[in-house]
Amino acid sequence: MIILKDIERYYSNGAQRTWVLRKINFTVKKGEFVTIMGPSGSGKSTLLNIIGMLDKPDSGEYFFLDEPVHNFNEKRRTELHKHTIGFVFQAYHLIDELNVYENIEMPLLYRGVSKSERQSMVADMLDRFNIVGKKDLFPSQLSGGQQQLVGIARAIVAKPKLLLADEPTGNLHTSQGEMTMDLLRTLHGEGMTVIQVTHNEKFAAYGTRVIQIEDGFVRSDSNV
Repeated sequence: MIILKDIERYYSNGAQRTWVLRKINFTVKKGEFVTIMGPSGSGKSTLLNIIGMLDKPDSGEYFFLDEPVHNFNEKRRTELHKHTIGFVFQAYHLIDELNVYENIEMPLLYRGVSKSERQSMVADMLDRFNIVGKKDLFPSQLSGGQQQLVGIARAIVAKPKLLLADEPTGNLHTSQGEMTMDLLRTLHGEGMTVIQVTHNEKFAAYGTRVIQIEDGFVRSDSNV
């Protein structure tokens, strides 16, 4: 599903380069649950953003579903991202002015899904996550755990081929974090490919494989 070949990312300051990622090489097969770990500043989130097509490497090759993403312009990357990838963020990134229903519906609007289809798909998510009674509430009226539930519902409502989660439990209490991770494990069990970034070793073990990044390099890659 994913092939990364010699991916590098750096920032230039005059003639000097500050490296974020160096010679990243690995593949992810369909249906895997991969955890990316490493200290702060190691390049984890940058790598996830490149995989999610929110950022572009300075060199190297990235193939997603056999598509050469490294050759695409921003518009083409955005289109591919929109139709194939769901993203869950540490800070939830819900839209404050929209209620729960409208937040979950947003990706379907971007994809041009018909109104009747949107209603059915959002209703399925509200029912699955047991938040039907909260559909008219706004993010500020929800707990952190509830906001993350809505964030995950929004990420998967359009049935993406890949789910990316950037520190999905970072702002949650332990019990809320466990609930979130149980949900990601359930989605993986249903066949979804999941890649998460986390600092939490306990939550890393929910996956099937752990990739350790340090100073921009892959230091280890092992099955759980």
